[in-house]
Amino acid sequence: MSRRRIGFWYRLAAVICKPPLLVLFKRDWLGMEHIPADGGFITAVNHNSYLDPLSYAHYQYNTGRVPRFLAKAGLFKSGFVGLMMRGTGQIPVYRETTDAATAFRAAVDAIDKGECVAFYPEGTLTRDPELWPMQGKTGAARVALLTKAPVIPVAQWGANDAMPPYAKEKKLRLLPRKTLRVKAGPPVDLSVYYDREPTAEVLRAATDVIMAAISEQLADLRGEPAPAEPYDWRKAVARERRAAREAAKAATAAAASAEPAAATEPAVGPQQARSTQQAQEDESK
Repeated sequence: MSRRRIGFWYRLAAVICKPPLLVLFKRDWLGMEHIPADGGFITAVNHNSYLDPLSYAHYQYNTGRVPRFLAKAGLFKSGFVGLMMRGTGQIPVYRETTDAATAFRAAVDAIDKGECVAFYPEGTLTRDPELWPMQGKTGAARVALLTKAPVIPVAQWGANDAMPPYAKEKKLRLLPRKTLRVKAGPPVDLSVYYDREPTAEVLRAATDVIMAAISEQLADLRGEPAPAEPYDWRKAVARERRAAREAAKAATAAAASAEPAAATEPAVGPQQARSTQQAQEDESK
């Protein structure tokens, strides 16, 4: 299969984006030998900064194999960004589409034509407190099993120092000059899943293998071991909500038990007070 030509629009994007990246950041790029020279393939990339797409695209562009990103369809509609997205051949994802096979049909077609399709399997910036890859969504695995294309795990680190995820102020922290580190690993072996029905369980298992490979590359970049289990954002949110409900119940119960006992006793009327006073006077005589 042939490789996609870089083309005018991608070269224009490079002319616009590469000079500031070269000036503002240092680079530490590893594993480029794992990027296939020909044929369609998938890259699965971790996501821990809004700068990640620029950092990874710069790396991938310099391999001679430009990526096609899956991006929300709204980015394609208007303006310069939409023009660049369409011109560079990025792939719109219509979030209202419930059929995953239909949603990723363009990705499958691109791979069949010998192109590279880039996935952020987490679907959003990681919520892991230590910025490790969290549990991934199954889209990349689904396309990989449909096409049997190589899946190259890619880890990146350093863009998060320049623009941390979920920071209160989304501004660049350029000084001291940061290093954008990107590392591609060898293809993930998914062959055990090729002849199996793509059930939810099979897709989950294949996705977990992909995410483990990304974490392995990131552990090498960071120089520390990855967590034994990926962060499960949905379970963490469920735990937080459950803890909040239990705390609210406990607070309500504590407030109820702290009310003065006198507040529940019947009030003493004037007649009853006079009778009590008379009884005390008679007793003293």
